[in-house]
Amino acid sequence: MISFPLPPYEIKTTQRNGHTAIFDFLRRRYVALTPEEWVRQHFTHYLVDHLHYPAALLANEVSLRAGRNFRRCDTVLYRREGGTPRLIVEYKAPTIPITQEVISQIAGYNSLLRADYLMISNGHTHFCCHMDYERLASSSLPEIPDYKDLA
Repeated sequence: MISFPLPPYEIKTTQRNGHTAIFDFLRRRYVALTPEEWVRQHFTHYLVDHLHYPAALLANEVSLRAGRNFRRCDTVLYRREGGTPRLIVEYKAPTIPITQEVISQIAGYNSLLRADYLMISNGHTHFCCHMDYERLASSSLPEIPDYKDLA
């Protein structure tokens, strides 16, 4: 698989029915290794191991219901108090550029979750913004914040 400008971590893989699976430490199980999953595992390890996000407050593949439709949010960081979403992350395969369509996708998820932060990563490019619901605005952040720096 592709390497990223993210710190390395100890990758655990196995073979299942002729396909490679990677260990997801948040779900505590092996999952199919796709290009998007490769990004997710690197990025969640970066958040936990280097930016101090509590693994106990993170969840991967969170199901959302929008009317009769079900969607799946890639990663959600929950608040310690109340358990409401504080941050959502959308991952794309390394070959997929972060476009307005991807931003619209995460904005759609956020219309249901109302998280304070939105992040997008394809492993090479990362985008983070802070939502200000009082002013109905968002501001782009220059880098992915450390957990202690989340407002």
